[in-house]
Amino acid sequence: MNAINWPEGFVPGFTDNFVSNEMIIAGLSVSDVWPFLNQPFLWPDYYKNSADVRFYDNKGPELENGVRFYFSTFGFPVESQVVEYVPPAEGQPARVAWHGWSGEENAADRLDVHHAWLLEDLPGNRVRILTQETQNGQPAKALAATRPNPMLNGHQEWLDGLVAAAMSAKKA
Repeated sequence: MNAINWPEGFVPGFTDNFVSNEMIIAGLSVSDVWPFLNQPFLWPDYYKNSADVRFYDNKGPELENGVRFYFSTFGFPVESQVVEYVPPAEGQPARVAWHGWSGEENAADRLDVHHAWLLEDLPGNRVRILTQETQNGQPAKALAATRPNPMLNGHQEWLDGLVAAAMSAKKA
């Protein structure tokens, strides 16, 4: 199976917080799931921890390489920019990742994240959805020390909602 591509400064084990969530689901494909991940305006419909989505520079409603967007999650206003974008294609995993930040640079409450998603079709009519996030900054240290880690549970809710939305659309 494939792995997340990590940029310098965000490699797991060398950051203040890291979470990894993964699901393998029978009966879905990357093409079933991708539209619900690729359109941030849909996130609040199936993931209650996402709100206030907007795009900059007359972009959207879909993500694309380099696009800037904003959303709020976990009580943080998150400015984001897509840094990796590989839409679904036969024989390769779909990927999307963004650098997100909250707070002013060098401020005590600054949070920097790399949130990556990998979707790949598997044999037997299954899809694998992997989401991993690394974080740097004081807020990340606080999240990492909390049990259970709110990011781990929050991202599981995101995955559960994503899968449910894709399943529901496929049945419609």
